[in-house]
Amino acid sequence: MDSYTSLLEKTRLPQPSLQKFAVISIFSKLRTAPLHLGPDSEPGSHAISQCLLSSSPAVVDQSVRELCRLVLDSKFDLSRALLELQSVLEGSDPKFVPLFVKSLGFLVCVGFERSNGSWKPESHEDHPFVKILSCRRDVELELTVDFINGFVLLFNSRPSIDRVQITYKLPKIFSSQKLRECMVDSFTVVLRQLVGKRMFIIEAQLYGVELIENMLSLCTSPCKQYGGIEYIVEVLKNMLVVQKDLGLQYTPELSSVILSLSVLLIDSKFEHQQFSTLKFLHFLLEWKSDNEHAVNGAEYFLSEELLVIFPVISLISSPSKSVKGAANDLLVLLERLLVKLWTTPKVKLAKKLGYQSISKPELMAYRLLQHLWFEDQFPLSYSFFLSFSPACGTGVQEMHGNPRSWAYQLKELALWIVERRKSGLPVPRSQEIFLTEMPLLLGAIAAVLVMHPSLGNSALDALASIGNMDPKLGVSLLLSVLFYNNIFTRKDVVSPNMLPKLLGMLPSLASQTGMVPLVVQTILPMLHKNAKPVLYGTATRLLCQTWEINDRAFGSLQGVLIPKGFAEFMHERNICISMAVSIRDVCRKNPDRGVDLILSVSACIESPDPTIQALGFQSLAHLCEADVIDFYTAWDVIGKHVQGYNEDPVLAYSVCFLLRWGARDADAYPDASKEVTNIIWGVGCSLHMGHELQWVKAKASAFEALIQYEIPSTEKNISNFKQMVMDLLLSETNPDVLKALEGLLVKIIGHEHSNRRRFVKEKKVPASKIEKLLDVFPQVIFSSGKRSNAGELPGAALLCGSFISNNLKTQGTVRGVQDPHSGYEDMMVQMAASLQLSRNIFLALLSLESWKAFVRRWMRASILSIDAKASVIVSDKTSKAANAILKSMMQVAEESIPRSAENIALAIGALCVVLPPSAHIIKSTASKCLLGWLFQYEHEHRQWSAAMSLGLISSSLHVTDHEQKFMNITGLLEVLCCSKSSIVKGACGIGLGFSCQDLLSRVEAPDDSNANEENHKMLEERLLGRIVRTLSLMLHPVADSSANTLESLCAHFPTGTDDIDTSITSELLDDDSNGLDDDIWGIAGLVIGLGSSIGAMYRAGAYDAALKVKELIISWIPHMSSSVQTVDSSNERSEILLSVGSCLALPHVVAFCQRVEMVDGNELDHLINGYVELISDLLSVNKSGSFHKSLLMASTAGAGSLLSCILSEGLHFIEVEHVKCLLELFRKCYSSPYPPIVHLGGMLGIVNALGAGAGNLVDFHPFNPSVHAGYDQKDHSHISGPILASPACEEHSTSLMQEIFLVAQNSDDKHLQQYAAWAVSFLRNRLWSREISNSASGTQSESVGSKSILHGVPEDSAVMKLALWLKSFNQSGTGSDTHICTVAAILRCLSLAPRLPTLDWGAIVRRCMRYEVQVTRLSAPDMALKEGTLREECLQFALVHAKQFDALLTFLDELCDLSRFRTLELSLQRCLLGHLAELIKLFSGSRLEKLLGDVVNYFSSLTTDQVLDSEEKSSLRSYCWKGLNQCLDEASLDSLEYIESIERCMEVLFSFLPSPQSPAAVEVNQLSSVEWSEAVRCLAKARPGWLLNFLHVSLLDSGDVNFVEVLKRIDAKAKLVRIGSIPLTELGKSKSYLLNSEPLGTWGVLIEVVATLQHAEGSVKRQWLIDAVEISCVSSYPSTALEFIGLLSGSCCKYMPLLIADRSYVLNDLPVTLTSLLSDPNWEAIAESFTSYLLTSTERIYRWATKLSSAGDDDALPSSQGIDESENGMAKILLPVMHHACVCLKHYLTLDNQLRLANMVVN
Repeated sequence: MDSYTSLLEKTRLPQPSLQKFAVISIFSKLRTAPLHLGPDSEPGSHAISQCLLSSSPAVVDQSVRELCRLVLDSKFDLSRALLELQSVLEGSDPKFVPLFVKSLGFLVCVGFERSNGSWKPESHEDHPFVKILSCRRDVELELTVDFINGFVLLFNSRPSIDRVQITYKLPKIFSSQKLRECMVDSFTVVLRQLVGKRMFIIEAQLYGVELIENMLSLCTSPCKQYGGIEYIVEVLKNMLVVQKDLGLQYTPELSSVILSLSVLLIDSKFEHQQFSTLKFLHFLLEWKSDNEHAVNGAEYFLSEELLVIFPVISLISSPSKSVKGAANDLLVLLERLLVKLWTTPKVKLAKKLGYQSISKPELMAYRLLQHLWFEDQFPLSYSFFLSFSPACGTGVQEMHGNPRSWAYQLKELALWIVERRKSGLPVPRSQEIFLTEMPLLLGAIAAVLVMHPSLGNSALDALASIGNMDPKLGVSLLLSVLFYNNIFTRKDVVSPNMLPKLLGMLPSLASQTGMVPLVVQTILPMLHKNAKPVLYGTATRLLCQTWEINDRAFGSLQGVLIPKGFAEFMHERNICISMAVSIRDVCRKNPDRGVDLILSVSACIESPDPTIQALGFQSLAHLCEADVIDFYTAWDVIGKHVQGYNEDPVLAYSVCFLLRWGARDADAYPDASKEVTNIIWGVGCSLHMGHELQWVKAKASAFEALIQYEIPSTEKNISNFKQMVMDLLLSETNPDVLKALEGLLVKIIGHEHSNRRRFVKEKKVPASKIEKLLDVFPQVIFSSGKRSNAGELPGAALLCGSFISNNLKTQGTVRGVQDPHSGYEDMMVQMAASLQLSRNIFLALLSLESWKAFVRRWMRASILSIDAKASVIVSDKTSKAANAILKSMMQVAEESIPRSAENIALAIGALCVVLPPSAHIIKSTASKCLLGWLFQYEHEHRQWSAAMSLGLISSSLHVTDHEQKFMNITGLLEVLCCSKSSIVKGACGIGLGFSCQDLLSRVEAPDDSNANEENHKMLEERLLGRIVRTLSLMLHPVADSSANTLESLCAHFPTGTDDIDTSITSELLDDDSNGLDDDIWGIAGLVIGLGSSIGAMYRAGAYDAALKVKELIISWIPHMSSSVQTVDSSNERSEILLSVGSCLALPHVVAFCQRVEMVDGNELDHLINGYVELISDLLSVNKSGSFHKSLLMASTAGAGSLLSCILSEGLHFIEVEHVKCLLELFRKCYSSPYPPIVHLGGMLGIVNALGAGAGNLVDFHPFNPSVHAGYDQKDHSHISGPILASPACEEHSTSLMQEIFLVAQNSDDKHLQQYAAWAVSFLRNRLWSREISNSASGTQSESVGSKSILHGVPEDSAVMKLALWLKSFNQSGTGSDTHICTVAAILRCLSLAPRLPTLDWGAIVRRCMRYEVQVTRLSAPDMALKEGTLREECLQFALVHAKQFDALLTFLDELCDLSRFRTLELSLQRCLLGHLAELIKLFSGSRLEKLLGDVVNYFSSLTTDQVLDSEEKSSLRSYCWKGLNQCLDEASLDSLEYIESIERCMEVLFSFLPSPQSPAAVEVNQLSSVEWSEAVRCLAKARPGWLLNFLHVSLLDSGDVNFVEVLKRIDAKAKLVRIGSIPLTELGKSKSYLLNSEPLGTWGVLIEVVATLQHAEGSVKRQWLIDAVEISCVSSYPSTALEFIGLLSGSCCKYMPLLIADRSYVLNDLPVTLTSLLSDPNWEAIAESFTSYLLTSTERIYRWATKLSSAGDDDALPSSQGIDESENGMAKILLPVMHHACVCLKHYLTLDNQLRLANMVVN
């Protein structure tokens, strides 16, 4: 028995051809074996039995034939053979029964022939015929008529009971075969007659085709019998032979016969069936070919016979000469077709239409082929059922991947099955059936696609994967490679790319061990020494790839990769390179095998060819990486060969790739490691012309190698290492090299941080001379001997305030300590009387700022006094103190003279500003008082001061004080329109400007409902519109040249129903326009108010209006507008009046525009120069008019503020000379004999330039010079940052301040002294504002930048150097000296730094943000760099370090504000949305609520946005989903305070999700797919209770929800179930709703549900199928339920890979898919109940369709079946499909139900 063991093992190989040859070998050995091993021996008998009992059709088929041959050759006893076959027949598989019956019949005939007809068994019970009939029932139909006829006479002569039984059974046996033969004969007779009469020939042929199809369907149906196939094929072939003999033409309808035969050939497992089918096909193709030659110009279709190619190729390996010969003959014809297919232009190909609607398996295969072949020529919105396969996975990423072709999906499924097998995991039952029955058919389709111009490569991949999945196809695929190789080497088939791809299939066939010798033997002939070099090199690579698949090929590969091969082929570079690449691949994939080739590796390294040498170094690198070879041991050997790398980039790359592994033992080999690191450094620093891309790769490799080495070691080996790395980083522009340098620099930063000195304080920056002067200023001015100066210097006294404590001390203990209130009240009265405002709005603004400092001290003193009274318990000390102060102020104001009353009204406003927002009552009381003053038209002094204070109070009200804010603003608007006083109008303008600062800027209170929030927002938008329109109309008469701009500005804010009548306003303007001209400050107030509204306009989304305001303000200043104005142009006097207010408003406008990137550097330089020219002109003209004085004061104060706001932002560099020039102009103003008001303007220009901010409506930049100090700039020609922190301006600014200080200290001119002291006090107050702010009310209200987190970063560290470089780069402002990539790289490095030095990082980041825009504008953008990359890096940097630096937090806060966010480019918006989780960590609770509320508002408003297209909107929503997903990751859901806001965001985003689509539609719009993916990921992490409640859908409440919204919820449920986020039962709750919905829109959801069910248990899927067919019996939309049934049955049956997910196809395929599915043992349990329900549903459809067809056009459509009218068009489709499905499943019906089915008449 052992003699046959090895051969018997080969019969178990998966390849049928190899199995057959193994059987042939066994029987050949039996023929020649000695007696003890012969057929009669025990080993021989066992071998024969094992072959016959095999489960493989190929083994059994060949074994039976070989056994019969043994009998024929008298090598085996006939009776033993009969006994052997009969015993096997009894227990054999039904599919082998025909084969055994035929063999038994053949042996009986042999027995009769040998005995000349006298052979007979001993008894009739032993007769083979009797034994066959008695052994099993299913043999009856397999007994042929010829077999029976030979024995009828034998039994007629012997009467017995057996004869009676056999005679009884004969009619049954004859019936099926004879009936078929009679039908064919009858048809042939009739056809001959019709041909003779020349009548109805075409019709007869068509009927003949139908007859053939019906008979072939008996052989291909799921319920087919296994026997008699070849008989039917022969009969049908003869029928067509007759037609050809009669001279009839081949009819195109016979193509369906070819399709049936192709499927039959694929299913045929036995030679006799294969042979008959091949002959039939050959006949048809010859007939068709003759017909096509006879008919010229016929349209060339994609021929059906192409599907036969792969099955025919498979039969070439058959050991049967007849089968092989027939296959060869047929293949010759098919090869011609393939060549014709390749050479025919695709536009001449035609898509064949007209097949019957109800599908069959062969039609589905051809339909798929057509679809794949023509999908680019005829784009159809179809997807494939393959997307349902388990290979698609359950993850969201797989759910919505990129568009994937059919071939790709098939490959994925095949690989998934292979992996499951390797890992020992079970393969689902549906996949098992698919594995056994479908691979050959799929291969047939893929084999045709190989000839497709664009799908050929993917088709070859699919074929290879099919081979991996089904090893039985190994030999077939090998033959296919040879066959197509022959085609692609033809001269008339030009395809240079296909041949290498085709040969590349060979290695994949080696995955099965039995195929390795065949594959190797196919490759080895190409490795002959005399072979062409290209062929030899290709074969080497193929052999290497074969080894990668199966290690059994290593011996052959090793024989090719011998070291002497490099010497033998030294002149054939391609061969040597292919050998070197193969060696490299071996070392990489299996280093242990690589060691076996170490001599070959050495030969590569020693090669003079740099490319081969490079591959050798790479090979050695892989061995060193795996540590199978010690690097430094190898270095001693190969070091001398490391040469020439400075000239060849590929060699340089490979050397660096190897040398990185020297880092492991660098400390143990210091000398060698130094040599190695210097080689690497040399490559990294090299500069070469030419081969740029290759050198980039080499340099990047060098720096990546250096990263592997420790920093101390590298510093020791490379001198000045860190500085040189810095220099390289700053000079490099290539992104790839920069990325490698980043990694190296980050490692340096990490090393420096971990080895830093602990407890090292930052160096303390010494105070400047100016700060020292300011520190002693109060003591000098208000010394004990000069206490009377308080009344003489009221402004300075209010700001400094130190005199108050001295005065109070002199008043005694009782009054000074216990009741400081009286002292402050006295001082208030004194200061109010001393401070003259002179109807000057600018002076009023200065006074207002001064009173703020005063009331802060008063509040603090009062609170301390309350604290000192321990016996009194006061819950709110601030309110008590404020209430006392307010009462005092109101009482004093009522009794004061107008000058004092004006100041006290301003003091009341100042008091309200310094109070916290929670002081509702105080502010309300003050507002009522001031409103009363405002409407006292007879008291101008009360009106204008009250107007300014009311505006100031409006800007500081609590978020909930909507009514008070509305009253204040409405009052200001009314007085502005009705007052006759220009100063009152101007003050109202100022008040409205103050009010605008708070409009649309607050976070709503958490308890406010969304509706209230919207109402308040709309109210504030209307208020803003009224303010802008009123101010514009007021300015219209004095701004003739700007009239159009003002009108367009009004157009941005349409008139509301509650507005004051514009006609009245116009009349008032007309009446009082002359009055406005008389008062400069009235117009100035209106202009300042308009300028101050720019921020509110921006927040309202009126970006164009904001730009118009900016342009207006600039245009009204001489020397700044495009139309140049001069100060003395009398004809433009009215417009020049606007310049005073414009000069003061411009700093605020520019400060805001800088923040929101609405102004660039060139504009800023232009404005600075404009101020210089204006002031110079004013100083050069000797005038003393009020306008001249006012303009000079306004221009100098405004210029100083503008200079400060530009420098303080730190975004723009200004030349130091320009700054000094402007300061000198200011000095000239106060040092020359001008009026006092001009002196004040000059001194304010100085202190404002230094950062005092005097006269500004709002504090537009928090002053914090500490972050600018201590780190000197290298370049002193430009300045950025506060002047006080600039060494370049220190000397000049100090001298100026000393001058003003001396004037304030002592001057003969009291006005000059008063103004000097006031100016210095403003600067001092500004610098000490933090201290004052903290002491105002006992609360902590730190300004931005106030955190004192001192990071001890050494000055020589990499972080410090990078930070200082960022601080000062691009000082010239040209944007041309530094590449964007460099700046981005530095930001990335600093983002990874553990700590940063204390700098103004907000300014640095903003300047970097603007740098990209500046560079892009000046030069063509770098195509290699994505636009917005640098700006995104700025954002990422801010997110990382915002916790440590408030300036960065402010920067993020501004970007996240909705008004600013809307203006950002798409990439930044996406970045912010994607990092919501980081922002949530940074922002406080109220700001967080606003952030999430802004997200909701933004996406709600996107629906009407016309700027972004649908894809961009979808992209934004995707990033927002991603950001919310990360938010939910951060902490436990129940602990998150903001979870409800996040859920609100998710609800809004969900409402904008695209409606569910089919996978094909999703492929068209990939962004929609991405959006759904992110949404599902996010929803999966939501709170389960909220999620289920949100997605809940029922028939009861569905009427309240949009139908598309319901479908989206079901779709989301399906996706969430698929990833395991919610249980499948939740999806089941939506089953009834979904399957009873109208079909429109449900298709995508049905597909998603079916995809989800693929991962459910079989019982769940079966229940869904039963429920669906039940629902179809009662549904108003039965087509929806039937589509679902089609999808589910198609996805679970074996035909799944052939199916296309199209609505009509799914319905047409129902008979095939249901029949296949219910024949599966796992589904048979529900087959009867399902078919019963299906019949019920079919009867309902039948009745409905019958009534529809009988109803006339005017008749009412029937509704008795409860089917919606929209379904009427589906009746003609549903009825035949459902009826045919019932017919196919009739064997599951009871007899009664079968009769009901038979009674239906369906055409």
